[in-house]
Amino acid sequence: MTCDDAKLLLHAYLDDELDAAQSASMDRHLQECTACAASYGDHTRLRKALAQPELYRRTPDALRERWVRNPPDVPATVAYKPRRAPLALAMAAGFAGALLLTSPAWIATLRPHGPDQTLLAGEAISGHLRSLQPQHLMDVISTDQHTVKPWFEGKLDFAPRVKDLASEGFPLAGGRLDAIGGHTVAALVYKRRLHVVNLYQWPADTAEAPQAVSQQHGYTVIGWTTGGMRYLAVSDVNEGELRQFVLAFQNDTGTPAAPR
Repeated sequence: MTCDDAKLLLHAYLDDELDAAQSASMDRHLQECTACAASYGDHTRLRKALAQPELYRRTPDALRERWVRNPPDVPATVAYKPRRAPLALAMAAGFAGALLLTSPAWIATLRPHGPDQTLLAGEAISGHLRSLQPQHLMDVISTDQHTVKPWFEGKLDFAPRVKDLASEGFPLAGGRLDAIGGHTVAALVYKRRLHVVNLYQWPADTAEAPQAVSQQHGYTVIGWTTGGMRYLAVSDVNEGELRQFVLAFQNDTGTPAAPR
């Protein structure tokens, strides 16, 4: 295990979310690497400090009563509506919406891949941003394609293509379920040094469609359709590196995934 792998898995290790093999690998790495062991110690102390009960106080009864009563200048029909999503998710969705509304060049670039590609790219970027929030990146954490691929069984009505591209400089880190264009999709997570590459895939209506590439606010999106499957790769790496990732993934000699 490298230091980059350890940094990626550290929070899951602290939360006891790794499988036995990954936990054992982390144990060995922390015993051998003083830098990662120090980082683990810092995070452990921080978690313990934030869990101290003296940091938290019960809201005074008088203030709690004010919260549940309607203020005098607010009509009785106006009711408090609880926030339906965490602030980070709302910001991510707003950011993606701003990209679509303010970027004609984005639309022009993606037009060859179909009119719905613009919306799909926006959703993909939103999903990418959400995944970068703590504890949102992966549902299954593993660098082994034979661990990640079976995890999707029973959760999707198709078998996603999973490939470890470590030899190409894009090691597999894990996967999760996500939603794109009203579909439940497989999201594979790859690493490029300290960068994250999200690869979304789901069954397509057409067998083949050429690549469509766009860049906006530091993010690159490459979408294509092949073998009856649609793919969207999203990352903040430069276009050349993301094209290299796509080429490496497309060079997989295995049989393309197909709906079950």
